[in-house]
Amino acid sequence: MSRAADLEAFLGRTPFARYLGMRCDIKGDEMTTLLPFDEKFIGNAAINALHGGCIGSFLELTAMSQVFLSSELSRPPKPINITIDYLRSAKGEDLYARAIVHKLGRRMASVRAEAWQAERDKPVAALQAHFLVAENG
Repeated sequence: MSRAADLEAFLGRTPFARYLGMRCDIKGDEMTTLLPFDEKFIGNAAINALHGGCIGSFLELTAMSQVFLSSELSRPPKPINITIDYLRSAKGEDLYARAIVHKLGRRMASVRAEAWQAERDKPVAALQAHFLVAENG
């Protein structure tokens, strides 16, 4: 089974990823994730904006998925710490994300992810995270 297939199977077994309807477009080691818009994700109906928790969870799953895809781990990594910067309101429409693994060591991985909507160069949120990747951790 390929890493991409392993990742798809993991997301299929993850209740919150299924709830979000998260999808991945994987080409080699590069992945773009999609959060298809759903009315249940609206956090502020007055301005038709996505809920910050939904955006943060989507970014966390994107970062975890990229670490898994970029490594030889037998299971998904465990979050150590996560910081999310909300840069602008996310409208009620599809959300995309991409993550970059800056460092993948024996025990820890450092990852940055960004989410955007219409224009990739105008992110709505960014995540910086560290994950435990030690198999015995």
